[in-house]
Amino acid sequence: MKTKSSTIDEFLVKIEALKEKAGVDLSTTEDLSLAVMNLISLEEHFFFTGVKTKQDEYFDTAQEIREMRKTLLAELLPNHEGETWCISKHLLSTAMRLIEVGNKLQAENNKAEAKKMFERAYKIYSIFWALKLKLITGRKITDTAQNSSQLEDLVNKLADCCNE
Repeated sequence: MKTKSSTIDEFLVKIEALKEKAGVDLSTTEDLSLAVMNLISLEEHFFFTGVKTKQDEYFDTAQEIREMRKTLLAELLPNHEGETWCISKHLLSTAMRLIEVGNKLQAENNKAEAKKMFERAYKIYSIFWALKLKLITGRKITDTAQNSSQLEDLVNKLADCCNE
């Protein structure tokens, strides 16, 4: 049975291998993941607007946005197994929604609750990255999520958008 420290050591070895691999630009991929998050959100908004206004063209636009989101998600996850595609989509969607809730709480000057939402969003986003980079498998998400601070540290090391 693996210990938590052996799993962390395995992650660190994988991180070093990714860093040494030529051509890996994770900051661009991070930007792409945020674009996909926003496209998921747009899909939802066009759906709700279509229902509320009873104007079918919003559903058509939602479909166009969906196709673009699918194309970009395929760029993020060119080699996926099982349901990692859907898992990734839902992880990104959840992170986006938690950020939205955090932003609303922040605007209401409820900073403590906003911070909790932001932390949850980053935890979910970190799980996405660990899955995307094959640092974990879908089966290991639950175990790894319990050590989310380690995942977040990994994402911080891997995806520094300011490191061009």
